[in-house]
Amino acid sequence: MSSPSHRIDIQVTSRHLLDERLEAAVRDLQEVAMAAGTHGILLTRNKPGHYTATLSDQVPFGMTRELIH
Repeated sequence: MSSPSHRIDIQVTSRHLLDERLEAAVRDLQEVAMAAGTHGILLTRNKPGHYTATLSDQVPFGMTRELIH
């Protein structure tokens, strides 16, 4: 399961901000993932404009996957 301390919530109102914030979240999580070497990154679209980026043991190390709810 994902660790709550490795969760980034993102709320945006424009596509430009979304791209910036998702890229920043992935960069931040990549640093943590590299140290452990066991989790990938899961980006979840919870609803329009609301996203969550987490480390996940359900995603292979070195991979980023997207999930839309």
